Amino acid sequence: MTRPSTQPRTATRPVPVPAVTATPVPAPRPPAPRGRNRQDRSPASPAEPGTGLAQRWPDVATVPHAPARARVARQLLRSVARRLGVRVELPDGSLLTPAPGDAPVMRLLDPDAFYQRVAVGGLIGFGESYQAGEWDSPDLVAVLTVMARSMPSLVPARLQWLRRWYAARQPEEQYGTPENARRNISAHYDLSNELFALFLDPTMTYSSALFSTDDDGTPIASPGLLETAQHRKIDRLLDLAQVRAGSRVLEIGTGWGELALRAAARGARVVTLTLSTEQQALAQERIAAAGMADRVEVRLCDYRAATGQYDAVLSVEMVEAVGRDHWPAYFDCLDRLLAPGGRAALQAITMPHDRMLASEHTFTWIQKYIFPGGQLPSVQAVEEVLAEHGGLRISHRRAYGAHYAETLRLWRERFTERHREVEQLGFDQVFRRMWTLYLAYSEAGFRSGYLDVQHLLLTRTKDAR
Repeated sequence: MTRPSTQPRTATRPVPVPAVTATPVPAPRPPAPRGRNRQDRSPASPAEPGTGLAQRWPDVATVPHAPARARVARQLLRSVARRLGVRVELPDGSLLTPAPGDAPVMRLLDPDAFYQRVAVGGLIGFGESYQAGEWDSPDLVAVLTVMARSMPSLVPARLQWLRRWYAARQPEEQYGTPENARRNISAHYDLSNELFALFLDPTMTYSSALFSTDDDGTPIASPGLLETAQHRKIDRLLDLAQVRAGSRVLEIGTGWGELALRAAARGARVVTLTLSTEQQALAQERIAAAGMADRVEVRLCDYRAATGQYDAVLSVEMVEAVGRDHWPAYFDCLDRLLAPGGRAALQAITMPHDRMLASEHTFTWIQKYIFPGGQLPSVQAVEEVLAEHGGLRISHRRAYGAHYAETLRLWRERFTERHREVEQLGFDQVFRRMWTLYLAYSEAGFRSGYLDVQHLLLTRTKDAR
């Protein structure tokens, strides 16, 4: 994940990473599921003794030297803060520009470094500056939500042409080919089963939950309700796909096995596919412990290599990892694997179509550090691919992005509370700040409406084979 940056190279200077400003209180840790811990092999994990920050995080350890461009970045931040009503505090306590007292607060701890990173790296530099501790916020989600609501206009139209100077392109080694896909998946999901167990609920479900709602439709979310909400989401997908006793079920993207377990409990026979060795190992353990090993097979297999015919195909937040160039192959597989009369139920994170088109060739901070090769689709993009490939069409759709915002809030709060246990697993401070930003950034996307999550039911048209 910490591969060399594709940003334009300029002279750099080393930067120390200061201590995290907040001091979370650790919560008691329940027994973590067993499973091999791959953190010592992960680029995003701390290096072994004797190695330094520059080796572990080369683009966080150095600050680009671009003073002229930094002055432009400073003026841009001043304009954005004034327009969006963000309170940008400088180290001496002064404000970059006047702002309301109740405005979201962004604290620049090292303004010079921040401006130069943003000037050279855009949003990648923005994220790396947070990893380096050069800026912080007492309410990170609030700041990021304000920015996400105005994402298309953060950079004024008259300056959009500058994107070609700082917007990096996705490296070829992240493209979702069969050769790259396993490495992309491993970079995130093989970090450590114990790490994920620290902040997920007992179901080990790493996708949006579906909470009950109040009279206004607002999700009712709390830590004690998360497990039930995850089961509600899974059961709804199984219902959409009409999974019942005797159903032949294929799951593309195993996670840690909860959906396969719920399907098997209905009497279905399940084949579930993953490219994560860590997820495969723990899913197999959980399935065996539940007495379902005779009904569920966990295969280490690329979706393109799947064979057989199934009454139901389910895939939860998997299409985002495929990459746009490979969406046709993904949906062709769904069509090929579904038996006549079969149904495919998907859960997918989506974004507005115009923003998908504007960002589809841009290398993002999320792709560099969190999900290599990822690309969020729009609903329109899914419809267009389906229209051109095979006979499947969207016959039912339900969006529930507010539920993902609450799911991410619960994960983020738990991750923050247990930061000492994350450290004990061997993950350093830069990693912890990186994941804090990732969870807050994602939550802000859903709170702002910039991102959404959908349940999609795909069925065949009458004229399909």
